[in-house]
Amino acid sequence: MPPTERLYYQDSHLIEFEARVIANSERVSGWTAVTLDRTAFYPTGGGQPSDTGTLNGLRVVECIDDTEEGVLHVIQGRAPEVGTVVKGRIDWLRRLDHMQQHTGQHILSQAFVKLFNAPTHSFRVLDESCEIDVDLDTPSNEAIERAVELANNVIWENRLITIRQVTSQEASELPLRKEPAREGDLRVIEIEGFDLTPCGGTHAYQTGEVGMIAVRSWERAKGLARIEFVAGMRALADYRRANQSARATAGIFSAALADTPDLAARMIEENKQLHRRVRSLEEIAARVEAEELLVKATTGHDNVRIVSELFDNRDAESLKHLALSLINHPETIALLGSRDKDAARLIFARYADAPGDMNALMRDACAMLDGRGGGKPDMAQGGGKSVERLSEAIETAAKQLR
Repeated sequence: MPPTERLYYQDSHLIEFEARVIANSERVSGWTAVTLDRTAFYPTGGGQPSDTGTLNGLRVVECIDDTEEGVLHVIQGRAPEVGTVVKGRIDWLRRLDHMQQHTGQHILSQAFVKLFNAPTHSFRVLDESCEIDVDLDTPSNEAIERAVELANNVIWENRLITIRQVTSQEASELPLRKEPAREGDLRVIEIEGFDLTPCGGTHAYQTGEVGMIAVRSWERAKGLARIEFVAGMRALADYRRANQSARATAGIFSAALADTPDLAARMIEENKQLHRRVRSLEEIAARVEAEELLVKATTGHDNVRIVSELFDNRDAESLKHLALSLINHPETIALLGSRDKDAARLIFARYADAPGDMNALMRDACAMLDGRGGGKPDMAQGGGKSVERLSEAIETAAKQLR
């Protein structure tokens, strides 16, 4: 079968074309893969997702690059007969988005090379953003912003982007940003006076079409700097989301946008102080509550006191404070539980010299609650989903100690 002629190689803005069906085959999914003699659809590859669109009105949901069968157009519906001439149409907004991200990546990657001699090892177009893994020795906010500034200057200069077809010999004499991934003739993308890279993807006519680049975040990953960025329409959408969030936050504080970070930081610090104060008061209250519960304690083996109590909507930290206050008293065991709408919590604890294995009791109790838990012989925690059996689980544990 002759290879599919790839029309996007010469014109990434071509969104309508005619072609002849040369093969079709059923996919495992039950859909059909159509092979054409020529296509403007870009198949998934090089970190860039495929185009979508239509063939004679039939929805093209994906394109696959098959080395033996050419470009496969996976469609919904009955495939056109072999030999039929069909009209293809590309989803332009998706193509434009991918062109902006891919061209933006070329520009940003070259900015890191020019400034820091830091090559890009991989590139991915994700649903809402893109990622590049850059071999940057000492990544920092300042270094990354320098690269972004250079990249955006190149974009706003609206430099011409051209496509060159070169032989392997010619390619070996060119200052390519990265080594070719295959042998033979190459398609090289040139950004005027800035970048020269072998690539089979879709790109803008001029850098201005990219609009702008913004970095959302970065982190160290496998010895590289993983940089998350957005370009073009995605950068605008990201700005709108961030602006809406910032305005909503400023509205909560009744403050200007620029003042909200300091106000939020102050509120977080105040909340931490209040949290510490509340925990301190809870410990005091737990000691008082423990004295009251000890009056109701039952007696088990060796005259040990057993406090078994069930609460509503008490968090794990509060239960633990109460348990610790109880087992400060000699010969005391605490079997405490808390229930809310969809979860049961347990903590079992004993005085150091009191009998009983709290870990074993907890495993049995959690089995009744359809949950899990564990710990040490003197203290264990757990819970489960069967809230309705929480009282039964505590009572069963208490019986084993009596």
